[in-house]
Amino acid sequence: MATFTSNSAAETIAFARAWAQALVPNDVVALVGDLGAGKTHFVKGLLRGLESTEEATSPTFTLIHEYRGGRLPLFHFDFYRLNQLSELAEIGFDEYLDDGGVAVIEWADRFPEALPERARWLRIEAPSASERNFTEEEK
Repeated sequence: MATFTSNSAAETIAFARAWAQALVPNDVVALVGDLGAGKTHFVKGLLRGLESTEEATSPTFTLIHEYRGGRLPLFHFDFYRLNQLSELAEIGFDEYLDDGGVAVIEWADRFPEALPERARWLRIEAPSASERNFTEEEK
């Protein structure tokens, strides 16, 4: 289990941009980390790596943002404000998982049972104000 350490938002975006090169249709990326850990900056980098010119923003209040302008569509979910697993059905979560794009879920650990086995889990920790550690985990 390798860990990448970033020392700035720019390094986080560059790391995610490179990480995106290996993404294929129907990949699922499960992000875990505290508030301010860098989850949305990571998604910004994924979008750049998927050759999108769109700007990622946190979907906290809308639950999902769709970005369709790149090599693959990116569906950006945020489970933070969800209270029950049943709320995922209301937004059509399962349909997005097999829609030919990449599903990225912030706060994925709130409902891990909703994610398919193929999901790639990435833990983001912030040991200091500028440092971020990214570790891909087995689930």
